[in-house]
Amino acid sequence: MTKKERYIYITDYFSKHNPNAASELHYENAYQLLVAVILSAQCTDKRVNMVTPAFFDHYPTPLDLRNATVAEIYRFIRSVSYPNNKSKHLQGMAQVLVDDFQGIVPNTVEELQQLPGVGRKTANVIAAVIFNKPTMAVDTHVFRVSARIGLATNAKTPLETEKQLVKYFPQEIIPLAHHWLILHGRYVCTARKPKCEECGITEVCKYYSLLKVEN
Repeated sequence: MTKKERYIYITDYFSKHNPNAASELHYENAYQLLVAVILSAQCTDKRVNMVTPAFFDHYPTPLDLRNATVAEIYRFIRSVSYPNNKSKHLQGMAQVLVDDFQGIVPNTVEELQQLPGVGRKTANVIAAVIFNKPTMAVDTHVFRVSARIGLATNAKTPLETEKQLVKYFPQEIIPLAHHWLILHGRYVCTARKPKCEECGITEVCKYYSLLKVEN
């Protein structure tokens, strides 16, 4: 099977079995998703979703967040991972968002990365989810799953993986494919013990083909 054929198979499979894949973070607008994604770094979506309702009640707009102190922000997010750094990032993000972008979340990866706490992965998430742009955020799930299946070959960094995924997936489904791979990695192709017996794409999975040879 060629790499192109593998991508076609994966696209067809998930289009049929998970056509409405979406982020598991709870949000109502671009600002809320931006905050949630910053909070989700090395933290579960479940934990973030427990924190954000009270956070957004207290800081409903970027201006409200800009006017808060780091210590005040910390009180709302102390149960997430790395709350000290994230408090600083959120305050800095809100300041730049209000001062430089009139409180409006920018729609390009380049501009998004000007916001404190927003790296390439976070910028790609916002661009894809909010603005439906063909950007691929590569987190640990996407990095692992892409390598195991054989969608990204010899990729040693998230950026190398991202470039291959963007090249081979049809442009119009890249935002959706991002969710396919995340959810597959979160619930089926798990890190320590992938659930191959529950997986519907073993026919094209390089990892599974090696398992069969070994057994």
